[in-house]
Amino acid sequence: MKNLTDLMKQAQQMQSKMAEVQAELEQMEILGQAAGGLVKVTLSGKGDMKGMEVDASLIKPDEKEILEDLIMAAHADARSKMEQAVAEKMKTVTGGMPMPPGFGF
Repeated sequence: MKNLTDLMKQAQQMQSKMAEVQAELEQMEILGQAAGGLVKVTLSGKGDMKGMEVDASLIKPDEKEILEDLIMAAHADARSKMEQAVAEKMKTVTGGMPMPPGFGF
């Protein structure tokens, strides 16, 4: 029975760490860029867009589609960086232990 008690204690500790990591992810800000920094997108660690900045030199009516593509590229860059940061944070909770498929956070 001691093993079960230890397992329950570990599960509670992991749950507590998970809550801490979730709070950290909410506060984290990840910057993605495109066009050499002329377009910037900021995401939270949970993927929520917190901000976007577009250099005025890119705002030309006849180049609307180019600007839209650059915004998408900056968002993709931020999203990739966010996913890497989340994976690193989750390693602190799981101790590097691989999680089963569908057990995403």
